Amino acid sequence: MTKIIHHGGKEGVTGSCHQLLLENGKSLLIDCGLFQGAEVSPDQETAKNADPHTISFDTRNILALVITHSHIDHAGRMPWLLAAGFQGPIICSEPSAELLPLMLEDAFKLSVSSRPDMLDRYTSLIRSRLRPLPYKTWHTLLDSSGQMVRIKLHRAGHILGSSSVECAILDKSTGKDQRIVFSGDLGAPWAPLLPAPKPLFRADTLILESTYGDRTHEDRKNRRNRLETLVADCFKNGGTLLVPAFSLGRTQEILYELEEILYTKAEESLNKGWLWKDLPVYLDSPLAGRITDIYRSLKPFWDREAHQKLGRGRKPLAFDQLITLDSHAAHISNVRELARSAKPAIVIAGSGMCTAGRIVNYLKAMLKDPRHTLLFVGYQAAGTPGRDIQRFGPKGGYVFLEGEKIFIRSRIESISGYSAHADQKDLVRFATRMRHRPGEIHLVHGEEGARKALKEELEKAYSALGNLVKVFS
Repeated sequence: MTKIIHHGGKEGVTGSCHQLLLENGKSLLIDCGLFQGAEVSPDQETAKNADPHTISFDTRNILALVITHSHIDHAGRMPWLLAAGFQGPIICSEPSAELLPLMLEDAFKLSVSSRPDMLDRYTSLIRSRLRPLPYKTWHTLLDSSGQMVRIKLHRAGHILGSSSVECAILDKSTGKDQRIVFSGDLGAPWAPLLPAPKPLFRADTLILESTYGDRTHEDRKNRRNRLETLVADCFKNGGTLLVPAFSLGRTQEILYELEEILYTKAEESLNKGWLWKDLPVYLDSPLAGRITDIYRSLKPFWDREAHQKLGRGRKPLAFDQLITLDSHAAHISNVRELARSAKPAIVIAGSGMCTAGRIVNYLKAMLKDPRHTLLFVGYQAAGTPGRDIQRFGPKGGYVFLEGEKIFIRSRIESISGYSAHADQKDLVRFATRMRHRPGEIHLVHGEEGARKALKEELEKAYSALGNLVKVFS
């Protein structure tokens, strides 16, 4: 039985880090992410006293670090991993190799230092270690007298560049070829821009994410209709639709959907002489703006639908109503203008869980005003302001933002269908539609209730197929 040690992401939804043990003390590390919200250590029992950045395991014999995707909860502990002595390559997909340095640079400035010399040394080191790997291409990590270890990346559909990792371990003494698959974060079918993830051909052991293991998302048509309704309500109320969104992935998906709505309804009248084509969409995040530029440059990795739009002259991520705010002065001016005026608008700003970033200034200025709507389109981890607003906002409660108590009077909405994570049905489909199904599934990256619900559904599905499976949650 292959041994896997979890250094994060086993009991919760952040800090993903999984170590696959190989022969002679060697190992492979899959992800090395930061903990966020209430999840501040691999061991939740000692979370209050733990350093969230701790690398408590030996790094000397790690052959490589494989990054499934560029979100910080999967890659953000990189500075501490390097400081702990990790000397190996950083393997990821080709799109991730473009996105990772930008994401890690931003995280370094927030978590370590913004000194230009330190930042330059760090990003240069990261770039020198990166080994981009094309999808569906075997890469040999170890070929000794006793064992051969290869990995292959598969599209995961979560964000641009996201990957599932297939590990093939050949025992040369017995000829046994074992396949261990780390799902990474799987995307939902019909997610904008990206092809849907497909079940792999084979897995003996599957390490499967379970973020939404206890629920089913709205379908794409329904979620787009809901988004359209919320936008229309902004016109009627003379308010702003505020969307806290992760700079990487969610922002680009929401822009893509907004372009579709605004394009199809451009000439229709809404309220007080406004047309749909008059509605400004503010992208108020320098990081999201830079990432969106990279998304535009990586069009070969977009899905068929997106390419069809490009072929018709559409600009899914660069439409005319999109206004990017770069400077802090422009940001502050926009906050004041939208809070003061009755001008309808849409604002997309980070961070996605309202823990920091420019969205906080909008919330402090506008949460108390019922004209405005706050729309959550992604998962809100326990212990974050986003989770508190989601929970207490509809009851007329309050939230603490940067130490300030803010009463919530604005409308609070959530559309789970825009989550970049697969739901329960998608996860079960991924695990059961392999030609050679896993006999062992380890559920990670989910809260306890989600893991428990997914375990039950997987066992039920395998029973119906006449297969035996051990599900560890």
